[in-house]
Amino acid sequence: MNVLVTGAGGFIGKNLIERLNREEDVSVSQYHHGDDLSLLYEHLTDTDVIYHLAGVNRPQNNEEFASVNRGLTETIITYLKEHHKTPKIVFSSSTQAERDTPYGSSKKAAEEVLKNYSLKTGADVTIYRLPGVFGKWSRPHYNSVVATFCHELAHGRDIDIHDVNQPLELVYIDDVVDSFTDCLDQHKTDETLYYPINQSFHTTVGELAKKLYEIRDIRTSLIIPNLSDKLTKCLYTTYLSYLDPDNFSYNLPAHQDERGSLVELVKSRHAGQIFMSTSRQGVIRGNHYHHTKVEKFCVIKGAADIHLRKIGSDEVITYTISDQNIEIVDIPPGYTHSIENITDHEITVLFWANELFDPDNPDTIRLRVKPDER
Repeated sequence: MNVLVTGAGGFIGKNLIERLNREEDVSVSQYHHGDDLSLLYEHLTDTDVIYHLAGVNRPQNNEEFASVNRGLTETIITYLKEHHKTPKIVFSSSTQAERDTPYGSSKKAAEEVLKNYSLKTGADVTIYRLPGVFGKWSRPHYNSVVATFCHELAHGRDIDIHDVNQPLELVYIDDVVDSFTDCLDQHKTDETLYYPINQSFHTTVGELAKKLYEIRDIRTSLIIPNLSDKLTKCLYTTYLSYLDPDNFSYNLPAHQDERGSLVELVKSRHAGQIFMSTSRQGVIRGNHYHHTKVEKFCVIKGAADIHLRKIGSDEVITYTISDQNIEIVDIPPGYTHSIENITDHEITVLFWANELFDPDNPDTIRLRVKPDER
């Protein structure tokens, strides 16, 4: 199958082409802004599907709206008609087509060209009126408010908001690409031209900003937002794509004492927290129990004995674990427990707790596993 993508160098185009290049039996041709029309005609001569993404939304003058958004569409359709070709066409329009603006009018005019072509030739035309599209490779101060907000926050600048209650409809780039690529194998059984993206999100500018500030602050708060919410997950992914390459890593504070160190790694109000510790030779940590908090222990460097004793019982249970056979030990509630370095060097242990540590209600009661131990 031969596929042509116009606007191949744009935000949606780059993401779509990456996906199409992974599809079996699909050969992709690209038409970029500034390419000669002769190249476009060459591609149109032998194409089965056209993804018509080329367009402008922030030109230097309003005349470009008509010349590009409508004009290029007319050029493509004129060529196809003259050469009696009816490839499938997938067109990225905009919800702005419903508004009386230069941009909206130009998108609406392009839609009409395509609808007339489909009506007269029977060609398969699919039109997506896209709301704000966001995701990796989106151009800030051009493609979407999400791109602009992410770029500013990732570069240490606050964002300006004029109306926190302004509603937003957003679609994620992967959902757009999924919908577009679904068209490769779909065969219409009716005359429907307009189709929605598989999933869209409805929020406000204020809520968007709030989520992105929480995402930015993860490096200091360590609190991961609720990523089971798909919009939040997609915003987190998008935000990271705007970090400069020299800013991918960040330091975490280590709490040092005579036993070793403790570093908190990740926190979540929904899934607890992950932290790690180092312990010097002979160090025993713990000797406490919890009523509701539960933990998981995993030795990732060295070896340790994990001792547990159910409160009210004299029986001590011991698990010896090491980095030679990575395993996790669950720490149930009501069991006092400790972890002892049994090597002659420092060990490293990874911990998970099912809740964040609350100094006002720590749910941690001191009690030795081995009462006679010093």
